[in-house]
Amino acid sequence: MERNTDSEFQERVVAINRVAKVVKGGRRFSFAALVVAGNGNGQVGMGKGKAGEVPEAITKASRLAKKSMRTFKIHEGRTIAHEVVGCFGAAKVIMLPAAPGTGVIAGGAVRAVLESLGIKDILTKCVGTTNPRNAVRATMNGLSQLMDGRPSKIEG
Repeated sequence: MERNTDSEFQERVVAINRVAKVVKGGRRFSFAALVVAGNGNGQVGMGKGKAGEVPEAITKASRLAKKSMRTFKIHEGRTIAHEVVGCFGAAKVIMLPAAPGTGVIAGGAVRAVLESLGIKDILTKCVGTTNPRNAVRATMNGLSQLMDGRPSKIEG
């Protein structure tokens, strides 16, 4: 599900989960939403919101996603510069640069992050677990490992 609230950001609802709290009288249900927001031009963020109703949870999550925006380098305006492996928990996401016209070859949660970021050609494989939250965090971890082609400073 895609939402366009602000003109510059596109939001994608990655997962909605019904969670329960057991109290004396039974169970109290609430909803947890995972949202990825990006500008399609190198910026992306993720947020998780919890509320008694689904729309409220999505609103909270999108607000947090916009607050946690990070900027990443997109190689040639369409792919990543080199192969990276992002890990978070048991989730491991392998990302490979792809030739023009390949498209985004990725599963649900990883696809949401990459398309919101503005990547058009990439090959990915999610290994370990496909838990949406961990897959999104592993993708963000992998993207943070990208080098922009400039030599890094060597201190010593």
